Amino acid sequence: MKIGLVIYGSLDTLSGGYMYDRMLVDYLRAQGDTVEIISLPWRNYAAHLTDNFTFKLPSGLDILIQDELNHPSLIRANRKPRPYPIISLVHHLRCSELRPKWQNDFYRLVEKKYLQRVDGFIFNSETTKKVVHGVVENSLPDVVAFPPTDRFGEAISEEEIEERGKKKELNILFLGNVIERKGLHTLLEAVSGQRSDVQVDVVGSLITDPAYAKQMQDFVKVNGLSSIVTFHSSLNNQPLVEKLRSAHILVVPSSYEGFGIVYLEGMGFGLPAIGTTLGAASEVIEDGKTGFLIQPRDAQSLAEKLQLLSERRDLLLEMSLAARSRYQRQPKWNQTASQIRDFLLSFLR
Repeated sequence: MKIGLVIYGSLDTLSGGYMYDRMLVDYLRAQGDTVEIISLPWRNYAAHLTDNFTFKLPSGLDILIQDELNHPSLIRANRKPRPYPIISLVHHLRCSELRPKWQNDFYRLVEKKYLQRVDGFIFNSETTKKVVHGVVENSLPDVVAFPPTDRFGEAISEEEIEERGKKKELNILFLGNVIERKGLHTLLEAVSGQRSDVQVDVVGSLITDPAYAKQMQDFVKVNGLSSIVTFHSSLNNQPLVEKLRSAHILVVPSSYEGFGIVYLEGMGFGLPAIGTTLGAASEVIEDGKTGFLIQPRDAQSLAEKLQLLSERRDLLLEMSLAARSRYQRQPKWNQTASQIRDFLLSFLR
């Protein structure tokens, strides 16, 4: 197949959504398919809407995949008739994020117009599928293909988890770009009253939203948290593995996750995960067993969960082993990527 993939910016961007796109491209190329990356520049939402005056669909393809993140740029280009099928890869809808209603009403109108002009969908979760079907009622072909969660290989051993749990301090890992949607502010508020027995490693880009990142760094300084909170910026490969191995728990209290690859990746290292009830985190985290689900922005509830795991190391061990088991039950990426390729081929038969 000759496949195109439309994205914003670089395919090497460090985030769960871009990792999904990147690993899908790698898989398709490994099967002998040709994949062309069509990159549009990152700008603000209003500027992306102006792309409709200039962007045209590329020629010479059998099928085109569009990361739904690019929806404001593609509405006009997707008008029919067109030379090949267009498939939207949906990580999550912008209008499903936590923001003022009037803003989401506007985004919903734009996204609906885009979603009505594609021929099929690749969803990363059942939650994302349900949300999209709540916006557009047409019954287009789709496939739910869970994100790649096995890039670090096999889960760590039960013995390593048991030994790690003997450490006095509770090591908390926040893993995600430092943007408001990921909820770092909720975590920092939660640990501000637990300074003696916790350590927090913040791993994620500080330049995606520099204003918010500075706000978080200032919060740490003003509230005297510099001795327990460390910002590492983005890490990958072995440095990231070391942080995952040394942590006790993964906390990413996002206001919305389309799936939450990071939770399962942490579970491969025996890390119970704390996410929120909004979005698809509940497809990964079993509340009270493999982690906890809290309401978005509920710092008090998060503080209580952290205190519980700090004091009850028997419970921490039980949840850590359950998290490891959950990771081991997840389908491997090659299985889900194969589903996607079969789905794409179905449009060409």
